Amino acid sequence: MNGEASAYEIAPSSARVDLLVLADMVERGSRALDVGCGDGSLLKILAEQRDVDCRGIELSQAGVNECVAKGLSVVQGDADADLVDYPDDAFDFVILSQTLQATRRPREVLQHMLRIGRRAIVSFPNFGHWRVRAQLMFTGRMPRTRTLGYCWYDTPNIHLCTIEDFVDLVHEIDARIERAAALDRSGAKVRVNAPWWAWNLFGEQAVFLLRRKDAI
Repeated sequence: MNGEASAYEIAPSSARVDLLVLADMVERGSRALDVGCGDGSLLKILAEQRDVDCRGIELSQAGVNECVAKGLSVVQGDADADLVDYPDDAFDFVILSQTLQATRRPREVLQHMLRIGRRAIVSFPNFGHWRVRAQLMFTGRMPRTRTLGYCWYDTPNIHLCTIEDFVDLVHEIDARIERAAALDRSGAKVRVNAPWWAWNLFGEQAVFLLRRKDAI
């Protein structure tokens, strides 16, 4: 990474692993919008360690309050309803971390992200992981894993997908994949240089860096 320290080297070990992978995909000194920013953990890493001009949107008032208490610039908003109000190319990066599956219209949300930013970064739990398949096959019940920890009746996840599903969606909206990583149960990158089916089988979650075909 041109000699600069990565987020893996400088972020606290307690940080969520996919956030460290996300941070490494954001260019130093850029402008970023984190949609569904939660408690602001990623915003804090980006601002302090990557010198990124960060903004955030968070649905829950508790999350907004926590972010503001940390000195972060965050407003309350809904990815499904509020991204339409942002102008084209307002940011270098628009980030959606572990939130895509909880949106009502994931395709439209992804399209707005690529309109608002030159690039979009998305992380999500992989419903095609072998543990998920095994639980469905052998127990006949909805799976629960580290990345899918809710019971079926109280989950916020309404549009679960697999890595291969997501790749298909990227092609449908005419975007390009610049970088991607699948993470295993321990949070390590899946070291398989193979077609998407391998990541789909062994990755518990995935992180994708996308760009519009017309973006420089």
